[in-house]
Amino acid sequence: MDFALTEDQRAIRENIARICARFGDDYWMKHDRDHLFPHEFGQAFAEAGWFGAIFPESCGGAGLGMTEASIIMQEVGRLGFNACSTLHMNMFGCQPIVKFGTQAQQERFLPPIIAGTDRACFGVTEPDAGLDTTHIRTVAVRKGDRYVVNGRKVWTSTAQVANKILLLTRTQPIEAGPKPAAGMTLFYTDLDRTRVEVRQIDKMGRNAVDSNALFIDNLEIPVEDRIGEEGRGFYYLLHGLNSERIIVASGILGASRYVLDKAVQYAKDRVVFGRPIGQNQAIQHPLAEIWIGQEAGGLLLRNAAALYDAGEECGAQVNAAKHFCAELFFKAATRAVRTHGGMGYAREFHVERYFRESILPLIAPVSQEMVLCYIAERALGLPKSY
Repeated sequence: MDFALTEDQRAIRENIARICARFGDDYWMKHDRDHLFPHEFGQAFAEAGWFGAIFPESCGGAGLGMTEASIIMQEVGRLGFNACSTLHMNMFGCQPIVKFGTQAQQERFLPPIIAGTDRACFGVTEPDAGLDTTHIRTVAVRKGDRYVVNGRKVWTSTAQVANKILLLTRTQPIEAGPKPAAGMTLFYTDLDRTRVEVRQIDKMGRNAVDSNALFIDNLEIPVEDRIGEEGRGFYYLLHGLNSERIIVASGILGASRYVLDKAVQYAKDRVVFGRPIGQNQAIQHPLAEIWIGQEAGGLLLRNAAALYDAGEECGAQVNAAKHFCAELFFKAATRAVRTHGGMGYAREFHVERYFRESILPLIAPVSQEMVLCYIAERALGLPKSY
């Protein structure tokens, strides 16, 4: 098996790296500290056409595969989770429209997403449901040619700046369906702020990209904004979960590489007791272990993306990659802070920001524990535990 990138893939990586180089540490520190959305960064990607990277050429995209998407996000991930989350929804979150939307919907919705003139948010998680998506309570009731929606969502990223929402609702009570996953419907529609109250959540990290609680009160949605069939929304979301795992894992692998680079450079530069601290094995060995982990994580991701692009079953592989890379990022960020010593606690060295961000992939978009449940059931054949 050839593990080398193709010429085109190397060109993609270099192009992304050039864009990312325009947005250095100080940019991200300021935006995180002041809670400023990175509009300039998102616009740079939109202008270069990268929001359409994995959209089909028939939709105005570049038609790239998940392998190339992983390469893109590994470079973006070096800038941290703020950078990744600036791109996630427009680049990857709207794939249900590509797969299940009508031709008219694709022509209406996708060009503004790719151009960056529309910014979408994702309304799925709810306060009382969490990861148990089948028990959401947001309800859409059809009245003629419109649906009227009421309910709540939480942890909806980018809702402060979005003008569109990909919204999962119930159109049938859970008790009335043949199985819990039935009776949910997906919409892509305007985020009407006269009917949706958006409250920002104050949180530990990734503060340049907002997270929010949404309160939906009689939001009217035209029937033509429904994606696919009524009652099939949960299954449409499932289609995107494997790609989501690859995208998230790629970003956090890139972030782990950034903090390792910072730790290594500090270990070379910092002199204590007349010698650089990087000469001490207590510093060297943990950093060397992280490098080994990054090599393993890269191979896990490469395999998962190749299976995805080939149309093969890859659920266990993509979940394994997400779990491994999340643990690795937390380990790498912690070690970077410890390598810097007291200065690792100081904002000016930037590793504290990555440390705060490294906790997020352990719990979102799916917890490490839920990933282990999935692998126990699907890869090992053990009985379902929940």
